[in-house]
Amino acid sequence: MSADAGERLVLHEDLGDGVARLTLNRPHKRNAMSRAARSALLDALDDCHGTAKVIILTGAGSAFCSGVDLKEAGEEGTGADDTVEGRRTSWHSVQERIRHHPAIVVAAVNGFALGGGVTLVNSSDLAIAAHEAQLGMPELGFGLYPGLAGPSTQLRLSPKRAAWMVLTTERISGTKAAEWGLVNEAVPLASLADAAVELARRVARFDPVSLDWSKRALHEIPQHISDWTTALRYGEDLRAQIQARSDVLSDGAATYRRAVGKNGGR
Repeated sequence: MSADAGERLVLHEDLGDGVARLTLNRPHKRNAMSRAARSALLDALDDCHGTAKVIILTGAGSAFCSGVDLKEAGEEGTGADDTVEGRRTSWHSVQERIRHHPAIVVAAVNGFALGGGVTLVNSSDLAIAAHEAQLGMPELGFGLYPGLAGPSTQLRLSPKRAAWMVLTTERISGTKAAEWGLVNEAVPLASLADAAVELARRVARFDPVSLDWSKRALHEIPQHISDWTTALRYGEDLRAQIQARSDVLSDGAATYRRAVGKNGGR
């Protein structure tokens, strides 16, 4: 019988106020993502659709995520066509689900984030790491380029810092990850859970339609729009999309006008 038998591979908690927490639950495997674990994460993300405005993603035990389960990786190759019950469950598919999910995803990096674990941090919209966390890409030591962690880190960091992580395979602490901009901030491990919940609740106060479309803009503009004029036009179009789908814009404008009047226009 496998160590996973009878275990819930992803724990799903509703924390209220539009916040959910998903915990990768293979601590004996440093939360390496088997096919079953990836399928469970996709199911949990689906369960959050329309109910959570913010999702905290973290790991059980001493690891956040150590990437794809290496015992299965050899069997599935790139994993591009990997399926469970007819559903694509490759690590790439998981990242796309996170990036296109309407909820804001906050990675709470509690421990080791290795290889695909770094990819998971990069795919999340926001990230807080424990000072004690260790983030790294060991793939070159196996004779491989980190196929997902490498490109996503190169999009997140300056060229020299991304090269350091890829070419040295050395891990960086949560503190350094915050200094480099790979995560938003670092806190002591004992404070991580509370810090992630506080951040999630702060974001979840906002309108879900506005959050969804703002998330799209944060992904689309830097990757597909290179000039100032087109970027500003995109922002105006996005504002119109939100206004067509929610009355929050007119309510927010009234609130803003009241605040400006109270502060004398400053």
